[in-house]
Amino acid sequence: MRYLPLTPADREAMLGVIGATNIDALFADVPEAARLTGSIEGLPLHATELSVERHMTALARQNMVAGEVPFFLGCGAYRHHVPASVDHLIQRGEFLTAYTPYQPEIAQGTLQMLFEFQTQVARLLGTNVANASMYDGSTACWEAIGMARRITRRGKAILSAGLHPHYVAVAKTMAKYTGDVLDTTAPWLVAETDIDRLIAGIDDDTSCVVVQYPDILGRIADLQPLADACHAKKALLIAVVTEPVAMGALKSPGEMDADIVVGEGQSIGVGLQFGGPYVGLFGCKEKYVRQMPGRLCGETVDADGKRGFVLTLSTREQHIRREKATSNICTNSGLCALAFSVHMTLLGEAGLRRLAGLNHAGACHAAKRLAQVPGVRLVNDSFFNEFTLDLGQEARPVVRTLAERGVLAGVSLGRLYPGEAGLANGLVVAVTETTTPENVEALASALAEVIA
Repeated sequence: MRYLPLTPADREAMLGVIGATNIDALFADVPEAARLTGSIEGLPLHATELSVERHMTALARQNMVAGEVPFFLGCGAYRHHVPASVDHLIQRGEFLTAYTPYQPEIAQGTLQMLFEFQTQVARLLGTNVANASMYDGSTACWEAIGMARRITRRGKAILSAGLHPHYVAVAKTMAKYTGDVLDTTAPWLVAETDIDRLIAGIDDDTSCVVVQYPDILGRIADLQPLADACHAKKALLIAVVTEPVAMGALKSPGEMDADIVVGEGQSIGVGLQFGGPYVGLFGCKEKYVRQMPGRLCGETVDADGKRGFVLTLSTREQHIRREKATSNICTNSGLCALAFSVHMTLLGEAGLRRLAGLNHAGACHAAKRLAQVPGVRLVNDSFFNEFTLDLGQEARPVVRTLAERGVLAGVSLGRLYPGEAGLANGLVVAVTETTTPENVEALASALAEVIA
């Protein structure tokens, strides 16, 4: 979309209508210290379109492209192969330009797609019902905590040490305004998860326990004992899935009696995209559906008895009084949900299981090879496609050095947990179907040279 500037007369007319004396009056609520008083240093006052394009292209070339180097980054954002047909279909005009489906009579295609998306997510997570997507995994996680508070009328949430620290940060930000007490701590570089600690911490004030599956270090735990302990105290179990491809190989959280299952859907149909937009997944037991945030599509019949789709159980602040709303999330990641649904449809159940098998087999090969590098210890004794290495020295400078050599080695735990000395040596490595044996060998060889 081209920028069409207003004339001075246009601006004066607009200011007159709203009763402002000048444009500066619109920023009166911004503290003086936070206001920009001059031009931005180094930024020219004007430039031609051609020169801007050249400059931005030169900046873009400084990026290291994921598909052009050995790539082992994960921790909630994964590089998977997305079939070209996904992008082709989501760019059809009726999908790309469609807004929110408030008028079902002219939005049946969009509504049906969202209905199918809900079905796929519910089956993937093992829940009775799922909504028509959230913004991303981290906000879905917080919405689940808020939902647990409404259901249990309690305000203490116990967060697993293995929950992604960015998800924890989002929850802490929101809890400032709701009064929820969040019990959380950092993980340890050990093979065991903190399930026993979580169980021991559940009391009569606990609204929910939040656990990631697999967790931030890639570890996998049986959630059934935790679910039983939660329910014994009338608390809810919330499971967070950041790698949905894992559900093609693992028992789903819903099958282990999790009450609410949320996650990040980026792995299926959505590219890395420099961090977004992504798509949040949200499912729960049917008995809690009226407390579920976001948008829900339902199947019905029209006046002629023909199958149709509508928005139902609308409890967002746009539809009802704000104080009665279950969430203030007022849209969904519809285009990303469509990409997820198209990719999932192309895979089917058998394809998803085969894809999961490729991921796990590749990770097993990589873990075995990297553990052979002198000074490197494999932390996990169970994982799907992501595992943690103890390098025996601080991982952050190692990662930087390997990046300079053209190898994106993984995510250092020191980056995710600054100030946690016990995690500084940790490196989380992710392997997907896009990782070749040559990529693994390149990482192993480079790692051996750097940490020698």
